[in-house]
Amino acid sequence: MSNEYGFHFDNSYARLPEALFARTDPQPVAEPSLLLWNAPLAEALGLDGAALNGPTGAALFGGNQVPAGGEPLAQAYAGHQFGNPTMLGDGRAILLGEQITPHGERRDIQLKGGGRTPFSRGGDGRAALGPMLREYLISEAMHALGIPTTRGLAVVGNGEPVLRDTAVPGAVLTRVAASHLRVGTFQYAAARRDPDLLRALFDYTLERHYPDLKDADNPALALLDAVMERHIDLVVAWMRVGFIHGVLNTDNVTLSGETIDYGPCAFMDVYHPDTVFSSIDQRGRYAYGNQPVITQWNLARLAETLVPLIGDDSEAAVARAEALLGEFGGRYEQRWRAMMADKLGLLGEQEEGDRALVDDLLDWMRRERVDYTNTFRGLIGRAVPDGEAFYQDAFLDWHRRWRDRLGRNPEPDSVAEARMRAANPAVIPRNHQVEAALNAAQRDDDLAPTRALLDALANPYEDRALDDPYTRPPTDQERVLRTFCGT
Repeated sequence: MSNEYGFHFDNSYARLPEALFARTDPQPVAEPSLLLWNAPLAEALGLDGAALNGPTGAALFGGNQVPAGGEPLAQAYAGHQFGNPTMLGDGRAILLGEQITPHGERRDIQLKGGGRTPFSRGGDGRAALGPMLREYLISEAMHALGIPTTRGLAVVGNGEPVLRDTAVPGAVLTRVAASHLRVGTFQYAAARRDPDLLRALFDYTLERHYPDLKDADNPALALLDAVMERHIDLVVAWMRVGFIHGVLNTDNVTLSGETIDYGPCAFMDVYHPDTVFSSIDQRGRYAYGNQPVITQWNLARLAETLVPLIGDDSEAAVARAEALLGEFGGRYEQRWRAMMADKLGLLGEQEEGDRALVDDLLDWMRRERVDYTNTFRGLIGRAVPDGEAFYQDAFLDWHRRWRDRLGRNPEPDSVAEARMRAANPAVIPRNHQVEAALNAAQRDDDLAPTRALLDALANPYEDRALDDPYTRPPTDQERVLRTFCGT
């Protein structure tokens, strides 16, 4: 371990069998410059923010120097991408090491865009500035919204272009995660048909994320259950704020339960369960309304890898895993209904008509194409939201039914209002504002819009002024219909 600049590395993943990774150093960049620096996260990690917020940090987080105690490596993993299995690995990401924070927590510090690795598959290993800024922006927004997520510590400019459709500015993102263990990591280990390798990965995962499960009657089944629980909560949180992941492949499903990979992701403006933004999701596999079903499907792929660890009798092990996964729908429904009750301020035991209230509102929102975030935020205090559509008879009838239900709450209106404020953000990273900020950074070398947007997203549940631009939905001309990976 080292204490230079506050780095305290203890690199447990590097002590696993080397079949799970390849040791590789970052490739230096031409002129590293620190574009964004996350001072609160640096402090939480125990890093010396004053020393690192400048040329020293640019060199370290651009890949030109390896922090003392670091053991750079690229992780191996597989994945089902849009339902198709493939062998993958970190083609542009390099894990510097695992930081032990002042509170004893373990956090991966990874460079995304750090150069070629043995898994690059012909790619350049670099990343474009726009997507790295997008990941920093959206992950910080998710953190402020209270949703488990990886986070951005720094964005460093390369000082050189990368070639995509055209030459664009390059950058390196420093990503911090509870770990980068994924469903795809288990798929990779299982595909090698090495029982000792799978067992080593399994034991490591328990030790790192679920140590209380080591003494369970069936630790492998308990792990599947625990990961399922975390991802049910995660997807319910995504649905609450209208987030659409966009590439919910098995290599983007973490064992820790954090959101990872903010490529063609987006937040929904107009409500519709079929909403898709990702340019590569041609058939809507990862549409907003499909996310719970796809999450269950991804968890089934994890279950397949765990079968040998669940029991020696494979048929019995499969049956036990299937029975557990069969509980996904009921558990999700229960938590989704509780979440929607919070969004609408419905307190106490759920009544028979509560589900109809939710369904009728969502159906009306879909037909009338109203804004998801602003509709729910506008209901706080039993108000009628702003907008002509909300004075139609259909909505006003729903509104009367809803007020009648609120009148049967067992607690004061102030409690219902507090629940609604905590469940319904006033501001989200709206796609047109994100794109405008990224365009300013890439085309004009202007980071001011990005920093202003970050400031607006830092306190998403606070009330905003009526004319606040960050709460305004896009006009038809501003609307963003497609998002791209672009890394």
